[in-house]
Amino acid sequence: MPSTLTRALADDAATAALGGSLARLLVPGLSIHLSGPLGAGKTTLVRALLRALGERGRVRSPTFTLVEPYSAGGLQLAHLDLYRFDRAAEWDEAGFDEYLGGDTVSLIEWPERAAPGLPPPDLRIDIAIEGEARRATLSSYSVPGDDLLARLTAAPTDGEPGA
Repeated sequence: MPSTLTRALADDAATAALGGSLARLLVPGLSIHLSGPLGAGKTTLVRALLRALGERGRVRSPTFTLVEPYSAGGLQLAHLDLYRFDRAAEWDEAGFDEYLGGDTVSLIEWPERAAPGLPPPDLRIDIAIEGEARRATLSSYSVPGDDLLARLTAAPTDGEPGA
């Protein structure tokens, strides 16, 4: 059973604070899956994470390009958005395996669109909409994911009530 941590996200600032906290804890090779309905804040979280790593260029949603690579904070990152996948086999056809493992940190939105071909993540972030607020549930599925979650728990996110 995965370890989990839940964070209340009152607004975009709280989402950005979580992204900043995660950025400080990333290590090469992590795979992070982000799930939630349209408008939940998946891209907002990734954008804040990249900004916290020092990315100064435009951080686009890869909804149409499918993948946006970045080099920031001493890390190689790949932001993937699988929303447009109609069938799981598109994962294999796209050849995105190169972004998994190795030294690249993969940030994958809509991972369920590539199941079951997409390997399990180190960390999964499920974002739920609750009225005007959000709730993020972070679940670890590996030793690196467990370590990240433990370090995040030990260092609460700035600007988040109850963190």
